[in-house]
Amino acid sequence: MDVTRTMDLVARSRGTEGYAQVNPLAVLSRAVCWALHRTPELNASLQGEQIMVSRRVHLGIATATDRGLMVPVVPDAHAMSVGELARRIREVAATAREGRCPPEAMRGGSITITNVGVFGVDSGTPILNPGQTAIVAFGQIRKRPWVVDDELVVRQVATLSVSADHRVVDGAEISRFLADVGAAMEDPSLMLV
Repeated sequence: MDVTRTMDLVARSRGTEGYAQVNPLAVLSRAVCWALHRTPELNASLQGEQIMVSRRVHLGIATATDRGLMVPVVPDAHAMSVGELARRIREVAATAREGRCPPEAMRGGSITITNVGVFGVDSGTPILNPGQTAIVAFGQIRKRPWVVDDELVVRQVATLSVSADHRVVDGAEISRFLADVGAAMEDPSLMLV
């Protein structure tokens, strides 16, 4: 997907009070919350044989640490602005990396994002966190040739992938969700409506 507009938004937000640390992961987090509002089935868990859909998004952020992968949770991410998400993601990731993340801070996530792009990886097949229906992988943002209005131009491009529990959602729901996240990353103004 072409994330040039997202990168423009990130660049414009620098120096704006409350948005000074906005980054592509924060915009993606907002896009995931927005897309879950449109396809809430992915914000669900399977409890026994019953599917429980939540209106609240408790966003897991996969974080590489010296002790291995940890997934601290940003509770009620759906109610946060991009600037608030950026701040909270930085806080929970720092706490995890410093080894100060208590077990309860890693419980109750309803969906997870893993940013494989920080390792120079373009895409991946993420594994679900137990109890969650979906996990989104965000690849590295790279300048690549892209066709815009029938012209070949250099754009900032990244890949998204999602793994989901087919006992809870089917391919059509997964595809709609992924298309919405991609569309929001291509044009963040979509999340204003």
